[in-house]
Amino acid sequence: MPEQWKFEARGPIRVTGGIKARSKRGTIAQTWWSQRFIEVLESFGMGGRLQRGKNYARSGQVLNMTLSTSVVVGLVQGSREEPYRARIGIKAFTSQQWAHIERELAGQALYAAKLLAGEMPTDLEQVFAELGLELFPSTMRELTMDCTCPDWEIPCKHLAATCYLLAESFDEDPFQILAWRGRRREELLDRLRALRGTQQVTPEETSEEAPLSDHLHDFWTSPSPAGTPESATSGTPVLDELEPLPLKVNGTAVTDLLRPAYRAFTG
Repeated sequence: MPEQWKFEARGPIRVTGGIKARSKRGTIAQTWWSQRFIEVLESFGMGGRLQRGKNYARSGQVLNMTLSTSVVVGLVQGSREEPYRARIGIKAFTSQQWAHIERELAGQALYAAKLLAGEMPTDLEQVFAELGLELFPSTMRELTMDCTCPDWEIPCKHLAATCYLLAESFDEDPFQILAWRGRRREELLDRLRALRGTQQVTPEETSEEAPLSDHLHDFWTSPSPAGTPESATSGTPVLDELEPLPLKVNGTAVTDLLRPAYRAFTG
């Protein structure tokens, strides 16, 4: 038996502190976008081979996983001392393609609103399709997979475990899919806000004025003119600031009739 096969026959070295899949049985992917990713991989004839990685994903054999533009890298502990490096690559959209995507998303209020709220629209794929693009790969040629393990099959169990944990990361944050395609969450949202002409209010832009409820005690009094002693104006009704009203009731000026009511309001 070749030496490299002997290592695999011994089983993986168990580790602590690895990344464990949340799902303990059945389907790993939960949301439509992560399920779609797994469906795409299975459509390439990977279904049986993907299953080999579930135990690795659930037992925490993946030590680390990083996602950046175009590439996901997982460090997976196998039967050898040194972890294997599993890499999954996809082609990122160009800056020009992203400009078209962003204009299309910004032009449709529902898509923009959901994305700005941190949600993934259920028919987001259609937006990409209308631009001649595909959010998820449609053929195996659009993906590149390799692993430093001696297994010649693609995907090996180390790659499969990374695929399952990648799907779970899509469950947690759907913007990871878009980041993999070349547009980070904050960058995308900033561009959508700019295209829609909206800006978030900064703390410097908020008003420092107290709410109306804090002014009920002096709502019916006029403010003190600048430089006027407070004792000379405290309790001055608004009526004193108005021109005398020409109306009279039974010979008494309306202003004088209203004055007791205003004084009662000001306490």
